[in-house]
Amino acid sequence: MKAMMVALVATTALLVQAMAAQARPDSFADLAEEISPSVVNITTSTVVAGRTGPQGIVPEGSPFEEFFREFQDRQGNSDRPRRTSALGSGFVISADGYVVTNNHVIEGADEILIEFFEGEELPATVIGTDPNTDIALLKVESDEPLDFVEFGDSDTARVGDWVVAMGNPLGQGFSVSAGIVSARNRALSGSYDDYIQTDAAINRGNSGGPLFNMDGEVIGVNTAILSPNGGSIGIGFSMASNVVTRVIDQLKEFGETRRGWLGVRIQNVTEDMVEAIDGLEDAKGAMVTDVPEGPAMDAGMEAGDIIMTFDGADVDDVRALVRRVGNTAVGKAVDVVVLRAGKEVTLAVTLGRREEAQGAVPASQPAPDTPEEPVEKDILGLTVTPLTDEMRGELGVGDDMDGLVVSGVDETSKAYEKGLRAGDVLTEASHQKLRTISDFETRIDEVREAGRKSVLLLVRRGGEPRFVALSIEE
Repeated sequence: MKAMMVALVATTALLVQAMAAQARPDSFADLAEEISPSVVNITTSTVVAGRTGPQGIVPEGSPFEEFFREFQDRQGNSDRPRRTSALGSGFVISADGYVVTNNHVIEGADEILIEFFEGEELPATVIGTDPNTDIALLKVESDEPLDFVEFGDSDTARVGDWVVAMGNPLGQGFSVSAGIVSARNRALSGSYDDYIQTDAAINRGNSGGPLFNMDGEVIGVNTAILSPNGGSIGIGFSMASNVVTRVIDQLKEFGETRRGWLGVRIQNVTEDMVEAIDGLEDAKGAMVTDVPEGPAMDAGMEAGDIIMTFDGADVDDVRALVRRVGNTAVGKAVDVVVLRAGKEVTLAVTLGRREEAQGAVPASQPAPDTPEEPVEKDILGLTVTPLTDEMRGELGVGDDMDGLVVSGVDETSKAYEKGLRAGDVLTEASHQKLRTISDFETRIDEVREAGRKSVLLLVRRGGEPRFVALSIEE
């Protein structure tokens, strides 16, 4: 009986696999026919200034002056303004004429013209743009309802799934290419990047076009290619739809993005920090290096805290935290769990708005004056001396900052391997302020007594803070 059940289960599994294989399309023609009317070509035009450089090819008044002016005009070097054009792709997301594309497709354009699959052309206006994700929302006015497509859930896309890209590659008009999802969660250069990598052919002109799953849903916006020659080599990137939909909703409602803002400077937790920090078991979380005036400071967050969870979700690294905070509503009160002095502390933070805080200046706490007579000493491969007023001027350090200045680094030391260099300022050791050399020596002794092998230093270079776990076993 048991053998029969096993055989039945095996047979059922084979039947399911066979049915799934039969469900795969022999052709993408039906899908392409269904979604093509919603994909558009985008042509932009911009008036650019004419030649503004030196004019003196021939002396003014020369008999050859008119001849050279005509030659320059033929070569496009006239000093008169001229109009340039660019091509891209996009897709309609509503019957009343909202169109999605890349910001770089329409950036700086004076005129935007949308060409539909059947050949109709309509002018478009810009509703809003988001350079951070390279997304733009346009609007066209049409007498008739427009064909449109809907977004799918990009989080359900798996490596190996079939995808279809549509657009206007190299200005050749409507074109379809197919491939698979090659990788997920790719990051290129932005804070909010979440790209789907695909080998579906994507070329110049495909920018802003949709990446479809086999249900005809948009799971990505084709944005970039990786190529040594400008052509497709099978590595294309599409911004994931779950990022795009949040941006589009805000652009539609406000005409701009409104991202959450925590108000901290952070860095990734490294493996060598695990040994140096009490209570830290894995190289996970985001280390707070500075807390300027803002939501985090108001909630009591401190430099040296390690953010372990944000709004109930574990924080793996800096990128994950930045994306999660940015995707959280402005004004929302969230619980942030930090590791501080070996214990978990829960802070209630009401998020601000990132766009309003771009120019925020970190606020430092005043500290007592440092000794007038600097004392220099070699410690852990570093030659250090207390920060003086004269040094503050040379290093561009604020009057309210204290610490030890690194005047030299032994190139054979661990400190040199960690990237410490002359001119760095050590402001904290083991999360405690450094004002004198004896402070530094005391912190090192405390670390040794605790049985740890590294001391955690807060280092500032050019005003930018970072933590370094430096071995005390020299």
